[in-house]
Amino acid sequence: MPNTPVHLAVDLGASSGRVIAGRIDDGRLQLEEMHRFANDPVMIQDSLQWNVHGLWAEILEGLRIAATRFESIRSVGVDTWGVDYVLVDENDQIASPIRHYRDARNNGMVERAFEILGGAQQGRRRMFEATGLQFMQINSVFQLLSAVTHKERSLQIADGFMMMGDFFHWLLSGKRSIEATNASTSQMLDPRTGQWQMEMIEALGIPTKLLGPVSLPATTLGNVQPSVAEATGLKDVSVVLPATHDTASAVLAVPVDGFAPEKPDWCYISSGTWSLMGCELASPRVTELCSEFNFTNEGGVGGSTRLLKNLGGLWIFQQLRKSMQRRGNEVTWESMVSQAESAAPFQLLIDPDHPDFAAPTDMLDAIEAFAAKTGQPKPGAEGGYYRASLEGLALRYRVCLGMLEQLVDNRIETIHIVGGGTMNELLCQMTADACNRTVITGPVEATAIGNLLMQMVGTGVIGSGNPEELTSAVRQSRRLVRESFAVKTYTPQNAAEWDEPAERFVGLVD
Repeated sequence: MPNTPVHLAVDLGASSGRVIAGRIDDGRLQLEEMHRFANDPVMIQDSLQWNVHGLWAEILEGLRIAATRFESIRSVGVDTWGVDYVLVDENDQIASPIRHYRDARNNGMVERAFEILGGAQQGRRRMFEATGLQFMQINSVFQLLSAVTHKERSLQIADGFMMMGDFFHWLLSGKRSIEATNASTSQMLDPRTGQWQMEMIEALGIPTKLLGPVSLPATTLGNVQPSVAEATGLKDVSVVLPATHDTASAVLAVPVDGFAPEKPDWCYISSGTWSLMGCELASPRVTELCSEFNFTNEGGVGGSTRLLKNLGGLWIFQQLRKSMQRRGNEVTWESMVSQAESAAPFQLLIDPDHPDFAAPTDMLDAIEAFAAKTGQPKPGAEGGYYRASLEGLALRYRVCLGMLEQLVDNRIETIHIVGGGTMNELLCQMTADACNRTVITGPVEATAIGNLLMQMVGTGVIGSGNPEELTSAVRQSRRLVRESFAVKTYTPQNAAEWDEPAERFVGLVD
């Protein structure tokens, strides 16, 4: 159907990006990939930075391909990873290096923030009460505090702050914005009001002039600016804000019947380089228990809260492949999973969130060092390392599930896994077994799907088109997902075998 309105999702993850076209055809959402590309950070001097110029060139290429493929393109929107940001000056020029969240300059900034705000205990309490967010040194507030601490001139000349999705929307439309779901990952936003915590930000020495008003998902910024139209061939195409944080978009695409219950009986895992495991709620949980468990209250669509924990994800598994490639072993993802499946279980327990695995020079070396440090034997073959990375993640899910059930005061019956990690069937079965819960996987392209759905809400294809009235539109969106994409169910097969390793794992990480 050549005249069916098409929407374009620019979906940027921490390791790759793609441009995906979506349209509703015969009552189902149809997807077509336009362009896929790598997203590799670069080391410049001693600073790890994002190659945003390369990403922008790839985005334009994807949009150009879409313009040649479709007659009627209605909108485009961008989702990205969280926490990283761009500063621009009054002349609309980039004012500072665009740093990667794994950059070493963030080291020690969590503790420094606590001291500024009253000491280790009082500062931690004050920050959590203000923002309800999990403490991670990658969060925007600690990155900005590092810039303050190192007296970076960018803070003096900057005129505006944008999260990564906002940056690319600015390049597309010429309009500055700060979208709510990604802003909520900064640890500078009040989860109850959705507004900046100016008093805390000022106390940390961060210039509050940089922070503009927060925009809701489904907001239209205007059409693509003339330079983009000329470069791509897109004409009269709206730039519509999705939930720009990729996990918020992915959660929108979870194929459940309902929206933001007070006591949910399901949780989600957005599985990729990171795993984000949590529940969708109607309101935040800014409690002592939430702080003790180091969970986070991030913004979702329609004013919902994503009560979740950031976990190490498939990062270790991915980096093991690079380690093997350095050693001349060109392993495939399929062969790694096959070798992991054949390896003996529970030879080596590793914690995916241990700081030793955050950014090692070589992941295989890091795992071997961790085994020696914890008095565990090294696996006898490569498959043992692969299996250990997956078992550790499944065991981390088990621990996180127990915490979630306490926080929401309800038993979680079903775990929905969305994203690229759904293609790792061994990990999905391990998750069902480790957690002793039913696991439902799919859709794989949840992030791009959620992006497209929110654009359709913003343009009135789904719901009323009013960003303030999204509850009904979310329900319609999820119904469309259920009718459009197949899912796979995993039931526990050998849950009891995970009990003893789980006890060892808890002792290891505590």
